Amino acid sequence: MARPAVEQAAIAAPSATVLPFPPVFPMTPSEIAESAHLRIRPTMLSDLDFVVSVEHDARNLVFITPWERTQHEGAIRFPDSRHFIVEAGDRWEPVGFVILQGCRSPNRSVELKRIVLQTHGRGLGRACVRRLKQLAFRDLGAHRFWLDVKSLNARALRLYASEGFVEEGRLRESVRVGTGETAGWESLVVMSLLDREYQARVDAGLETAFSGCSP
Repeated sequence: MARPAVEQAAIAAPSATVLPFPPVFPMTPSEIAESAHLRIRPTMLSDLDFVVSVEHDARNLVFITPWERTQHEGAIRFPDSRHFIVEAGDRWEPVGFVILQGCRSPNRSVELKRIVLQTHGRGLGRACVRRLKQLAFRDLGAHRFWLDVKSLNARALRLYASEGFVEEGRLRESVRVGTGETAGWESLVVMSLLDREYQARVDAGLETAFSGCSP
């Protein structure tokens, strides 16, 4: 499977045309209640101190390979990517960030490149994944919404499976972890959800039905 197994830089050329983010529709009261008062908004350059701090939190480092700040800047500017801040709670405090890639893919295959949340144990991870599925299939017109996750991240694997993602395969020992004599290798589990599978979940009442208008 030819793909960048480890996080890749997404730096836009200076002359690249920067397209506006697709509309992120306001959530209805029922959606807000379901999502534990969670919403996403486009990341600004002024948010990057927060993004970098969350990414380098010791609780998150075991599951991700941190990006350079310039990589995050590129993901904000690059037309094929979407970089979002996750906000939650009554005061809409920032609690994490999300990166999507492949947003302009002719194959309509959108990747959940990264989701990092600072607050754990409040159901925000599930609420965020559900919001992102709606964004991918409704707003971006995805046919396939996919991700990879380290095989040691059992909690994330259970979450994605319970949200309808199907394991496609494993990239065996594709990520080097640690340094020196303690260095080792970690495998990545590739999972995806297709548009018809998502629609079946909506029809079965497992997902919030689309709201608002398509772009």
